[in-house]
Amino acid sequence: MAADGEVVEKTQEEKDAIKAAREARKAEKERLKAEKKAKKAAAAAAKEAAERIEEVTYLDYGEQDNYQTMGDFARIMSRSRTGRDFCNVADLGNVHKPGETLWLRGRLHSIRVKGGSCFLVLRQDSFHTVQATFFKDKENPEAPKKMLKYLKSLTVESIIDIEGTLVEAQVKSCSIQDVELAIGRIYAVSKADAMLPFLVEDAARSEEEVDASQGTDRPFPRLGQELRLDNRWMDLRAPANNAIMRIQSAICQLFRESLYAQGFCEIHTPKLIAGESESGAGVFTTDYFGSEACLAQSPQLYKQMAISSDLTRVFEVAPVFRAENSNTRRHLCEFTGLDLEMAINDHYMETLEVIHTMFKHIFNGLESRWAKELAVIREQYASEPVTFTEEPCVLHWPEGIAMLEDAGFDTGDGMSDLTGAMELALGAAVKEKYGTDFFMLDKYPSSIRPFYTMPDPEDSRFSNSYDIFIRGQEICSGAQRCHDPDLVLEILAQKGIEMGDGLKTYVESFRHGVCPHAGAGISLGLGYASSLE
Repeated sequence: MAADGEVVEKTQEEKDAIKAAREARKAEKERLKAEKKAKKAAAAAAKEAAERIEEVTYLDYGEQDNYQTMGDFARIMSRSRTGRDFCNVADLGNVHKPGETLWLRGRLHSIRVKGGSCFLVLRQDSFHTVQATFFKDKENPEAPKKMLKYLKSLTVESIIDIEGTLVEAQVKSCSIQDVELAIGRIYAVSKADAMLPFLVEDAARSEEEVDASQGTDRPFPRLGQELRLDNRWMDLRAPANNAIMRIQSAICQLFRESLYAQGFCEIHTPKLIAGESESGAGVFTTDYFGSEACLAQSPQLYKQMAISSDLTRVFEVAPVFRAENSNTRRHLCEFTGLDLEMAINDHYMETLEVIHTMFKHIFNGLESRWAKELAVIREQYASEPVTFTEEPCVLHWPEGIAMLEDAGFDTGDGMSDLTGAMELALGAAVKEKYGTDFFMLDKYPSSIRPFYTMPDPEDSRFSNSYDIFIRGQEICSGAQRCHDPDLVLEILAQKGIEMGDGLKTYVESFRHGVCPHAGAGISLGLGYASSLE
C-alpha cells in the first residue's frame, strides 16, 4: 500500500513467491507428520517383533545355546530328519526313569497357565496321559516370560513336541502317576482350532455321570449321536471309543491266529457280483456297464467253491452289504463279516468244535493281551468278561423252545424264527442252567434257513444248522452245506428260487466232486458289542 493510501498490486513474481512459500510450509508439515507416523509404526513393529514367537523352520539339535526353545513348526514336508528319538508315554516311569531327558509327541489334552507356572497334560494313543510342567526361574524372572506366553497360546487337541526331563511326582489325574515331565523345549506340530465341536472329556463321560450332573451348577453336556458322527474323528479320541476300535482289530487278529493254527487259508472273494449270493436278505444293485450287478451279501457261495477247489479250510474278513431297512444293530446295511468254511469228515460237529476253539482263543486273548483296552472301555461302559464252558454248550432246537415256553413265551408250533426278546430270554435261561454266556443253538427248522443248508437226516423239517449266542445276542450263523448238486436243485425248486448264472456256476462246482463241508458267518460288530455288554 502506498503512503497516500493507494493499494499497490503485487507483481506476479511476488504472488508466485508467496504461493511457493505457503506450499513449502505445507509440505514440511506433511513431511514431519509422516516422519512421526513412520517412527511410531517402526516402534510398534519393533515391539511386536520382540514379543512374537518366530515360526521354527529349522532346529539345531546339537549342543548349542542359540536354539529356539519354543514355537510353531513350519509345515513338516519330509525335507529332512532331525534324528530325535521319540518315546512312548506308556513307557515313562518304567522303561524311562527319573532324570532322563527325552522327546514326546502327543496331543495337548489340557493346559493351565497361572502366574509363573504352567501345568499341561499330554495325551498319546487316546488313553496314555502324562503331566508336563514349566515354572518361572526366581533368579531370572524375565527369561521365562516368552515361554509362558507361548504356552498360554497353545490350544487343546493340538499336536505338540516336548523335550523335557523326567522327575518324580505324584499325579493321580494321569495314567502315568509317578513321574512328570519338566519342559525344556516345546513346539506345536499341528495346531487345533480354538473352537472345537466338543471336548474329548465330554465324549468320554458315562451316561450315569452325565445324568448325575443334571440339576447341579455345572451340568455336563449331552452329546447327541448326530454331533458325534459328524465329528467322528473327535469322538474316536475319547478313550473308550478309541479302545473299542482297537478291540475290533484285536478280534480280527485273534480270529486269524486261531484259524491259521487250525490249518485255515485266508481268501478274498468278489464283492461286486452278478446276482444274489444267498436268500433271506435284500441286495444293493448297481449298474455294471449296462448290466445289473449286486453288492455281495456274503462270501457264502465262493467259500463253498473254495472247498471244491481243495483249499479244504478257508476264512475271510471282509465287508458285507445287505439292503435291510431295519433300525436295529442286528440289521446293518454294511458290516464286517468273519466267515469260515471247512471240509468235514463225518459230522458238522467238527466245525462247531473248531468254532468253539476259535472263540475261546478270542475271549482269553482279549482279557490277557488287551486288558488295558478292556479296562478303559469298562470305565465308561460297564461290562463283565464273557463266561464260557471248556467244551461246546450245544442246545437242540426243541430244548431251546421248551426253555422259552417255561419262561412264558408262546412259541406257536415251534417252527418260527426267534424274536429278539426270545433270544435274550433264552440267553438268561441258559446262563442260569448251564452257567455260560456263550452257547450254540442247533437244528433250526429248514423253513427258516437258506437253500444251501443240509437237511437233518432224521427229520427234514429241521436242518443241520446252528446259531451262536453271547448273552442272548445272536452273533454267528452257520450250517452244514448241501454238497450234492441234485439236492441243491431240489431245495431251490421247493423254495421257488430262480437259478441265475451265478447259482448255475455254484451248482456246477459240485458236479466234479466236493468234500462234505460246513461253516459259519460271524458279525464283527455284534461279536464285540455282545462281549462288552
